[in-house]
Amino acid sequence: MADSNPELLIFEHSDCKGVSSQRLLERGRLAMPLCLAQEVEERGVLSKLEEIEVNLVSDEVIARVHDEFMNDPSPTDVITFHHGEIFISLDTAEREGVKFGHSIEKETLLYLIHALLHLNGHEDKIPEEREAMKKIQEKILEYVWQIG
Repeated sequence: MADSNPELLIFEHSDCKGVSSQRLLERGRLAMPLCLAQEVEERGVLSKLEEIEVNLVSDEVIARVHDEFMNDPSPTDVITFHHGEIFISLDTAEREGVKFGHSIEKETLLYLIHALLHLNGHEDKIPEEREAMKKIQEKILEYVWQIG
């Protein structure tokens, strides 16, 4: 069991398109205790992990992972494995960021926070859970974005 916040590691496997992995790492470290404070019914594994590996990838790569592990060949924004591995599509972050008025960097941070909340027991399969998770992640995003 981890004695403190898990170590956050960022790996660039794609053109980072203006996303600073160093700033993402710094902001992710700021978000970690806020996400840890949001544990749901002891379903979370976040506090038990020693490290979290964040892989910044393309739509092509995340689509392969999505297909292999979830039998869905379409690209998605973020995939979270409970052993602490996260895949974030920078292509999707770029597209969705434009749609929601976020920079690609802010959208990528949103996906990281979303993944950390999943690791801490949050689910988003039903509308009520999805809405509750969305409120929490938006609150954490805005706080971390301002101070980071």
